[in-house]
Parts: sequence; structure tokens; C-alpha cells
Amino acid sequence: MLNTEIKNEFPTMNLLLDEPLMNYTYTKTGGPADVLAFPSSSKEVQDIVRYCKEHHLDWMVLGNASNLIVRDGGIRGVVIMLTDLTACQIEGQFLTVEAGTKLIDTSRQALAASLSGLEFACGIPGSIGGAVYMNAGAYGGEIKDCFYSCEFLQADGTVVTLTNEAMAFAYRHSAVQERKGIVLSATFQLQPGDQDVMKAKMAELTELREAKQPLEYPSCGSVFKRPEGYFTGKLIQDAGLQGLIWGGAQISEKHAGFIVNVNHATATDYIELIAHIQQVIDEKYGVQLETEVRIIGVEKNKRNPSKN
Repeated sequence: MLNTEIKNEFPTMNLLLDEPLMNYTYTKTGGPADVLAFPSSSKEVQDIVRYCKEHHLDWMVLGNASNLIVRDGGIRGVVIMLTDLTACQIEGQFLTVEAGTKLIDTSRQALAASLSGLEFACGIPGSIGGAVYMNAGAYGGEIKDCFYSCEFLQADGTVVTLTNEAMAFAYRHSAVQERKGIVLSATFQLQPGDQDVMKAKMAELTELREAKQPLEYPSCGSVFKRPEGYFTGKLIQDAGLQGLIWGGAQISEKHAGFIVNVNHATATDYIELIAHIQQVIDEKYGVQLETEVRIIGVEKNKRNPSKN
């Protein structure tokens, strides 16, 4: 069966079977993955994607699992986490990092090299791969502002280089969202900077984030995209929803754009609360809130786990 065969095929790779994804997601929710794989190199990523293709297995990559919700039924097939891919290389003004590197750590590496351009990212809790995928941003900066290129593993197992132009970046969007594949690494073109000035800016942004965001609770970060002409948090506040508890999930009392896990919430609690917020805001203001957070996986009652 699947689990035995894949273990035999990749005897040195860290593979966990029927592993609860709530152990990895920032919301602390989510059902199990049939197989959770932790490749240690780009080649191992290619090898396991090729294996899945040859054996007609579903596969997907989770990144750092920070801006997503995994449904309570979990994910079928093979889930790939790139947290062991963290190599970094600096050549002049170019900083190249593997996709599993945390964006926060990358901003610190740029600071240590006195390379400016990633200060805005000092508090974004995602991975490089995820940040590129969704054009992550904060405090007036976005990945597209300093992105030079990335190495992208396509579904057929080939690797291509995608430039800034090819990525067609937009608000929380990139071209790879329409393509099955995996960002393996990214290169950023930065500018020489004054380390003291950079450090002060990052300290300022960190202070702002800690003051405004509910970092003391598990959450998926900002839940909704910002609708044109509005601020999501204010809409939710004005609708009288801030502080609302749904199961174990709550609209944060600190920032209404966040949903926090206050009492052993399930993914279903999150998803139902998101739908409720969308319905109320649409009814009250005629504004359709789009989720920024990705919702993936299957419902619990639809789960059909593989057996050995």
C-alpha cells in the first residue's frame, strides 16, 4: 500500500504517516495527512514529486503553514513541507534563499549583510516559498518590490526560472497560483543600506506589529484581503462582530481582521466563522470579503484514509 511503498522508496527521508497537521499549522487546527514528507534538498523535492506523478498520487506543498486553514478531515496523498530547505547565499546585492527559509529570518540575513529592501518583512511569519506564492506584504512593502527571480519546480518535474515580470505580481497574487508546482528558492535584488537605519526601521515595525496584532494566540494571520476603499478590521468592528466567539475560535479583540484560537478551536469553527463574517458584511455594507487565508483539505466526514 501507499505508506509502505513510499517508505521503502525514500528510506532516508523524514516521512510521517497519518500525521495530524494541527501540529504544524499556525491555527493549531487541521486533520491528518496520509503522508507528510520533509525533503532535505531540492533534489529530494523533485524526486518525491516525480514519484507521486508516476504513481498517480495527489500531492501538495504546505510551506510554513502560517496563512492557511487545513480542514478537519486533513489532506489525502502526500503533503510536502520544505522547512528543511533553508540555505542562503549572498552575491553582491543579490540574496538567494531556499523556499523553506522563514521570511523573518531572511529579513535578518539581509540586515546582517547591510542589504536594504526586506525590512517590511521582519514580522511576516511565513516561508519564502509561501511569501513568493502570495506576494506577501506589510507596512507598505511587498515581495514584488525586491523579487528578482525564483526556481520553480513544475508539475512535470522540470525546473524553470521565473523572473519578476513572469510572476505577474498583484495584491496577494502571483502567476504561480495558477500553476501546479513548487517554488524551490528565490533571489532578491536588494540595495546597500545603513545597518543602523535598517535596524531602527525593523524595530519600529516589530513594535507596531506587537501592539496591533494578537500574537499571543494561534491564528492564521490576516484572514481577508483588503477590499478596495475599505479597511477590513473596521468593517468587522462597525458590524459589531469584534470579540464574537464561534466554537473555540474568536474574532480577535485586539485586531478584528484576525481570528484566534482561544479554546481548542477546530478548522470547522474557523471556516464557519469566516462564512458568518462574510455574510454579515455583505448584508450590512454590500461588501464581499475575499479570504487571504488559503482553505485546503477535506471535510472530516468525507475522509477516507488509506490503510496498510
